[in-house]
Parts: sequence; C-alpha cells; structure tokens
Amino acid sequence: MTTARADSPPNGIDYPHQQPTGRFSNGLNFPDLIAEALGLESPLPFLNPDLKGKKLLAGANFASAGIGVLNDTGFQVTVLKMYEQLGMFLEYKHRLAALMGPAKAQEVVSNAVILITCGGNDFVNNYFLTPVAPRREQYTLPDFCGYVMSEYKKHLLALYGLGARRIVVTGTGPLGCIPAELAFYGSMNGECADEPQEAAKMFNPKLFDLVDELNRDIGEDVFISANAFSLKMDMIEKPEQYGFKTSKVACCGQGMYNGLGMCTEMSNLCSNRDEYVFWDPYHPTEKALRIMVKKLMDASTDHIRPMNLSTMMAVDAVAGADRAIN
Repeated sequence: MTTARADSPPNGIDYPHQQPTGRFSNGLNFPDLIAEALGLESPLPFLNPDLKGKKLLAGANFASAGIGVLNDTGFQVTVLKMYEQLGMFLEYKHRLAALMGPAKAQEVVSNAVILITCGGNDFVNNYFLTPVAPRREQYTLPDFCGYVMSEYKKHLLALYGLGARRIVVTGTGPLGCIPAELAFYGSMNGECADEPQEAAKMFNPKLFDLVDELNRDIGEDVFISANAFSLKMDMIEKPEQYGFKTSKVACCGQGMYNGLGMCTEMSNLCSNRDEYVFWDPYHPTEKALRIMVKKLMDASTDHIRPMNLSTMMAVDAVAGADRAIN
C-alpha cells in the first residue's frame, strides 16, 4: 500500500532465508527484535492473506513505510494513514472476536504489547522536504512540533479507546545524522545537519511529557515512551565502541554517504553489515537495532519511562498471575 518498498534485493540479505521481506533492513527489524526480546512471535502484516485463524493470536503488523502522524506526511509515496491503520486495528479486533468471542478478543488486545514508531517522517518527509514546504511556511519549528504532538495525542487516545492497554511509543532518532540528511544538506565531514537534529531534540521531550500526561489522566501506566534519540546517538558518536566501522555511510545506497535514493540492486553494497550503523539512507542495520533493543530492555527512565521493557514484563507477569488466582 506504499511506493516506498523494501521487497527487492539486497533488502533481507541477512534474513534467515536471505530474501527480501518488505523490511527496510538487512535482516530483522525493530518490531521483530522487540518481539524476540519479549519472547513473542513476530506478527504477520495485517494485509497478509495468511493472517487468519490461530495466526491472529500472534498479533498483526499495521506498518506503512513513509507514514507520519499527520495525514499529509507521506503523500509523495502513498501510505496508509494513521487513522486508516486504526481502522485496521478495529477490523483485527473483529476478526479476533469472530474466532474466540468478544470478551476473549478484548483480553488478547488488552494484554498485547503495541509498538508505535512515528514522528520522524513528519520532519524529514514533510516539514524539511523542500525549502518552501507548506508546513514550514505555516509553522515555526517549535509550533510544528506542538502541532504534531497534538495530533499524536488524538491517535494515542483513539488506540486506548480501542482497548489497547500496553503501548510503547518511540520518539525520533537523531534525524540530522542519518545518511539521507547528511547527503541532502551536503555535510562535508559527516557533521549532523542542524535543523532536523534540532527538531528531534525538540520532539522527544515533548513526547515524554505527553506520555506522562496521558498516564496521569488515565490513572495507570498504559503508555511507555522510549527516547530513540538518546538510544541511537551514542552509537553515532562513538561507533567503534560498539564494533562499527562507520556511523556516517550507509551500507546500501548511492551518492554522498550512500545517502541518496533507496537501497536497490543497483546500489553500492557493503560486504560486512555488522560494520555499519545504517543499512540504508534512513534505517539502522540489524546489529544496531539489536543494541537499541537491549538498551530498551534495561535502560533507566532517562531513556524509557515510566519503566523499561524488562520491568514491564515483570509487572504484567504479576498482574497475569493475580488475574488467574482471582
């Protein structure tokens, strides 16, 4: 449902069957690795015809490449907008209810871990898309951040209204440091681009505050916010400490920093993906993502709050035991 696709080689080159899977990765991607860390199965895409019967119990993936919080983000590649994804989530609940009844279906949804990674495209592929982007003429950067956050709040509350009770929301990574932005801004020595970097620094604290506000209003810790900026920035600034050769040049791409266009069979391709922080102009390698997920499991509240994923699992295990007793 989008023209931003990763269904051709060399995407998936390190996946178990070494074939492209639609993931913007050399192997597993962020949702796969979080599911793996939590002991869960990676869910099938919602639009996959095999998502039926007992396979529904593993959940579903509603992702659409290029999507943003705002409806006008991703217009250039055609995306499933967030409200459309929420409609699919409701349809998923109906399929579950048909399989096991409404009460059991609601229990499955309430106990599920929902992962949302959104916001970066609203800057990279909207506000900063061209020097005269409509949103840039309409808003200053602080006001645009506030606008995106107000729309994000509506989507998160809608998801809560559909019965989700454990929602992990990641912020944006260091937008100014991705190879695509280094190439776009013509970085001479790998310095991060100032404007998108400033946007990310502004966006993430606002997201943390929004999550705190929502949890206070609801009266329980439904939402968990992860600061993707801080989790990734250390790898970018000190790649050698994590075993990487570079955090500036993408493994797969073309042009400056391999930061132009998409990763295709015509692209430059590195021979050792584990030496690179970035797989393509926008997305990290599987190795970099594994490091990030490990941090999410164990990090302090400076990086993920109100609890890390290990604590979340422990809390949910106790709650599940209490429900079983009662």
